[in-house]
Amino acid sequence: MDVESSICQGNEDSGPSESGIKIPDRMLKREQDRLEDVERKKEAKNSQSVTEEKSGFFTATFSSERATIEELLEGCSGATDRALATQTLEKVTTKTQFLQKFLNDSMVFLPQYELRQAQAALQKLQNSLAEKRDEILPKKKFAFRSRAANTPKVDPPAPPVTPKDSGRTKVDGAISPPEQCGFSHFEAQVLTKSGAEIKQQDVLLTHLTNCKVRLLGSPSTIHIKHVQNCEIFSGPVSSSVFVDHCTGSTLSFPCQQLRTHHTTDTQVYLHVTSRAIIEDCQGVRFAPFVWSYLGLDQDFKVSGLDRERNNWNQVDDFNWLALGTQSPNWSVIPETERRTEWDS
Repeated sequence: MDVESSICQGNEDSGPSESGIKIPDRMLKREQDRLEDVERKKEAKNSQSVTEEKSGFFTATFSSERATIEELLEGCSGATDRALATQTLEKVTTKTQFLQKFLNDSMVFLPQYELRQAQAALQKLQNSLAEKRDEILPKKKFAFRSRAANTPKVDPPAPPVTPKDSGRTKVDGAISPPEQCGFSHFEAQVLTKSGAEIKQQDVLLTHLTNCKVRLLGSPSTIHIKHVQNCEIFSGPVSSSVFVDHCTGSTLSFPCQQLRTHHTTDTQVYLHVTSRAIIEDCQGVRFAPFVWSYLGLDQDFKVSGLDRERNNWNQVDDFNWLALGTQSPNWSVIPETERRTEWDS
């Protein structure tokens, strides 16, 4: 009787069996865990293969498109046919915008190193495009423009060009670059561009001090360089905003991507659908974009930006590589300190 009880007790922890042989539950569980682990490793391997395949496709496509753009830009050097050169630059602009969108769409699977390499290469292309445009398009001489709108006036003869401002158009005592949408070399001015003036063009804002700039439209790209103590508000930017050497300013715009260099003590009210990137910056603070103006909804549609996707507080600092630790170079503006009054 005791032997039978012992046998029954020993079989209580056993599972089903074949040929009448009992298999202990712990062995069944161990086998089940092993099979699950094999399945997990198989899924991880498949996922890695898919990611590597996507990454390989991205690298090949990006390199091919970049080479095409570089070849087109090289072909513009020394061009004598202005119409053909302008057409080539427009083609390069379209291809560069496509490359920007292709990169933004690929961010979800690209390794960080490869992503940064691609972003740096794209910025180099965009800078080369801007330089090539300045090089090829002819420069205008001085021309004074009257602010009066009621009585038409004939402009006075153009004064002689001096070495200091040769090749730039002088407007109301300040100098702005020719053949370029934007403002340059202004101080203590309120500067505005309408949607009709912007028309999805690249906008250049450079050498501005104590100015208020309002871009009431949808630019393709914005370049902000050498700006001090300014307010710069813009409608939706369909691709990138590049900021370089900006100090003590307030910026506000929606865009696909933000690249900020050599910037200090600046507030950015941002809507960005990819990520913001800073490098060699200090004291940059971020908050969500809230500025509004008549026509903003339509400009969002023109830009193609996703209004529901805003990564305003996801900032990559290329000078701060300590994972899991907040960079000291940027921060979020506390809600109590955020701007609440916006003019149009």
